[in-house]
Amino acid sequence: MVKEYITSAIKKVTLELIYQVVDERTEEIIAKIDDVKKRQEDDFRYLIQKIDTDVGQLRSEIKGEIGQLRSEIGQLRSEISQLNQRIDTVIQMLMNISQKQ
Repeated sequence: MVKEYITSAIKKVTLELIYQVVDERTEEIIAKIDDVKKRQEDDFRYLIQKIDTDVGQLRSEIKGEIGQLRSEIGQLRSEISQLNQRIDTVIQMLMNISQKQ
């Protein structure tokens, strides 16, 4: 009977030690997981901020390019208009010359 009592006590102590080790290890794992999650969230925040900044810069550059293209298109329209006037003048002169002959 003493032997059974000692065996039972040893089993209980052994199980309690195992549970304690498992609990400690579980706490360590949970702490590491929480740390990884926090770093991951920080990384995502940084990436989102970087993407937002880069998109803002691209939008600004695109707006500038569009403005420059509009300006160049305006200049081209003006030059085409001047060319059309010159062509009209040349055609008018040719018609005048052909009528005089």
